[in-house]
Amino acid sequence: MLFYVYVFLAALIVDLLPFFGPPAWIVMVFFQMRYNLNIWVVLVVGVIGSTLGRYLLSKYIPYLSAKMIKPQKNDDIQYIGERLGNSGWKVQAFVLLYTLMPLPSTPLFTASGMARIRAIHILPAFFVGKFSSDMVMVLTGDYFARNAEDIASGLLSWKSISGSIIGIVIIAFFLFIDWRVLLQQKKFQLNFNIWK
Repeated sequence: MLFYVYVFLAALIVDLLPFFGPPAWIVMVFFQMRYNLNIWVVLVVGVIGSTLGRYLLSKYIPYLSAKMIKPQKNDDIQYIGERLGNSGWKVQAFVLLYTLMPLPSTPLFTASGMARIRAIHILPAFFVGKFSSDMVMVLTGDYFARNAEDIASGLLSWKSISGSIIGIVIIAFFLFIDWRVLLQQKKFQLNFNIWK
């Protein structure tokens, strides 16, 4: 029973980080294989920990961005958050589709936290998408990754590196667009002068 607590805590910690770390499914596969745990309990406990980690990330990232990003850009990001927060099912659909793809969810929660989008608008869809995608990864990991060396070698695969690069590009795209100009004046404009 204690190892399931470790799965929960490990998934929470890796998804609490504001930078790119190992995906939570790797942690789940590691514990499941190392301690011969029930794969379905690992999956449920891990996804709950992961969801809580992303929720906490979205709650503290506005304070971090307030210290690192100019107030003008923070206002711009909050404006887009207000616009997205009123979109209801569209935001849910986007989050669900995003989490079904093999992309890191760090950019999604960094952006939503900075924009101060209410968690209720993204967490249910995130949980469903995360559970589905992690189920595929954990079941696949259970089948293919029979030892820790296989898991460790997967951390630096072309897929994890390209996923991290795509995540960085998504965050940069989100940060450097002047959202107020785009949504109010329908003009695409970039602003790279956002740092304090």
